[in-house]
Amino acid sequence: MSILADKNTKVMVQGITGTQASFHVGRAIEYGTNVVCGVTPGKGGIIHLGVPVFDNVKEAVKETGAEVSVLFVPANAVKSAITEAVEAELKLVVCITDSVPVRDMLEIRNILRGSQTKLIGPNTPGVIVPDEVKLGIFPENIHHRGHIGVVSRSSTLTYEAVLETNRAGMGQSAVVGLGDDMIIGSSFVDMLQLFHEDKDTHAIVMVGSLGGRFEEQGAAWYEAQTMRKPVICYIAGSDTTFCRHVGYAGDIITHGRITVAGKKKILSDAGMIVVDNINQIHQELLSILTNAETID
Repeated sequence: MSILADKNTKVMVQGITGTQASFHVGRAIEYGTNVVCGVTPGKGGIIHLGVPVFDNVKEAVKETGAEVSVLFVPANAVKSAITEAVEAELKLVVCITDSVPVRDMLEIRNILRGSQTKLIGPNTPGVIVPDEVKLGIFPENIHHRGHIGVVSRSSTLTYEAVLETNRAGMGQSAVVGLGDDMIIGSSFVDMLQLFHEDKDTHAIVMVGSLGGRFEEQGAAWYEAQTMRKPVICYIAGSDTTFCRHVGYAGDIITHGRITVAGKKKILSDAGMIVVDNINQIHQELLSILTNAETID
C-alpha cells in the first residue's frame, strides 16, 4: 500500500517536451514510473520519450486513462494547466514549477476547492515511493523501500531527512515535498493523515520551517488523534533569521511572533519528538525501533 501513487498509477506529464521535463521524466521512466502520455499544446500526435503527446489534458485522459499529472510548465502557465487537470478529474497534480504568481495560486485554491484533485507543490521536488513510482525531480538513488514516511517543506532538507532514515537502516514508505512557494496546495495535516492511514508507514519524519503556521496546524491535528504513530520533527532556521528583508511572509505578518522555539514547543506539547539538528533524526528512529522491539 502506498500514499498518493504506486507502480500501477497512470502518469501524465504536462510540458513533457521541455528540456528539464525530458531529463527528469526519462529518469522516472527508467525507475519504473508508469508514464502513459504527455501534454504539450501544439505538439499533439508526436511520440516523445516513448509515449504519445496530446494537445490537451482531456484528450490525453480519454485516450490513456491517466490519473495523475506532473507539471513541468512555466509559472505563468500553471493556473491553466491545473485547471485542465481539475476539469479532467485527475486525482493528483504534482507541480514542480516554482515562483507561481500569488494571485494565480489564490485562484487555483478556489479551483481545487470541492474538486477531487489534490495538489502537491508548487516548487516541490515531488513525490516518490521507493522502487515503485517517482513523480518529480528526486535523486532516486538515495531512496530505499522501508517504513518511514517523510514529509517536508524544504526541498534540500527533504534529501537530508531521507539520508537520516537510511543511516538508521530503515528506508522510506513514501517521501513528499510539500513545496517552498508562499502558497501551496497541501499541508502537513493532509500528509500526516495519509501516513496514519497507510499500514506500510510505521513512523513519520516531518521537516518544517520558520514561516507560516503549517507546523502548528499539523500539531493540533496530531494531538487530537487517539491512535498516533511516532512523528519526529525538525524545524529549519533560527529565531535570529527573522528580519523584514528575509521575506518570510508568515514572520513579517506576525512581526516575528512565530518563532522556531515557539513552534518546537507546540510540536513537543502535541506529543511529537522534536530534534534540534537534522542529523539527530536517525538516533530518534533507532530509539523508536528499540522501544518497539522491547514492547514486542
